[in-house]
Amino acid sequence: MIVILRENPDQQQLNHLTNWLKEQDISVHRTEGVHQTILGLVGDTSHVDIDRIRQMSIVESVKRVQEPFKNANRKFHPLDTEIRVGSALIGDGSLTVIAGPCSVESEEQIITIAESVKKSGAKLLRGGAFKPRTSPYAFQGLRDEGLKLLLEAKKVTGLPVVSEIMDLSHLDLFADVDVIQVGARNMQNFELLKQLGKSNKPILLKRGLANTYWELLMSAEYILASGNEKVILCERGIRTFETYVRNTLDITAIPALKTLSHLPVVIDPSHAAGVSTFVLPLSMAAVAAGADGLIIEVHNDPPHALCDGLQSLTMQEFDKTMNRLIPLKATCGKIY
Repeated sequence: MIVILRENPDQQQLNHLTNWLKEQDISVHRTEGVHQTILGLVGDTSHVDIDRIRQMSIVESVKRVQEPFKNANRKFHPLDTEIRVGSALIGDGSLTVIAGPCSVESEEQIITIAESVKKSGAKLLRGGAFKPRTSPYAFQGLRDEGLKLLLEAKKVTGLPVVSEIMDLSHLDLFADVDVIQVGARNMQNFELLKQLGKSNKPILLKRGLANTYWELLMSAEYILASGNEKVILCERGIRTFETYVRNTLDITAIPALKTLSHLPVVIDPSHAAGVSTFVLPLSMAAVAAGADGLIIEVHNDPPHALCDGLQSLTMQEFDKTMNRLIPLKATCGKIY
């Protein structure tokens, strides 16, 4: 349920309304716009007397929200959520690019790539330490040692770091990681999501291989409902009948999620296609559609990468890609 207040509501009446709702075990989330204040009511609102609320002089209207996601719902939070990470502000209409290797392989490798992508305009450094692989015999990442090397690259370059968590037992290892990524396979690991909701770190939540927008937003709801409002949604491609590319990038996810939710939306063109030559056109499509950011895989030697070399850009290719994306974003501006 949402309560839309009249302009400049009487503070005493507002406090009375808020306290009355809290006495009924209803959480009240307040969003203040330029001309309007909205109260988002979360909890069992079936017993709340709507007519009593409507009769208050400070109330303009009351609406029930049918969607199961409340905190992630744009109706509850009309203004876009902006998340500060280092020098980047994700969700403010600018384009934030996260770049780095699929997997951290050595100190020299990660620092070399970090210095290069920063020079090209990336605002955050990504790097996998714990790697979810289809085969148990494939490279699984350097694990905690990989996180240490990633943080060394942060010391050298100043770039905030993004890395994927695989299991709840690893949470303490991510204490110094700036953005915790939840991969597609863990999108509905609800126990993990609830614990991440108790942290104060931004969470990059990837859409599952065969999940709907609503299911993605319900996963985000687990994090938000547990108290962490710093959630970034990520579309990384879904599994369809097409086999020519690794996944099918769902560009429609950008306007759809922007309509349904106030959370920032980032696109992963590398995992979507699985082929490096498709990264630029998919990135351009995402920027033109209004994405808040991109997460792009970059490697100093893709043919010899221990993980996903086929979809990784070289450092030179990433620089050329950024030279195309920056002016495109300036042309497109803020769409939503």
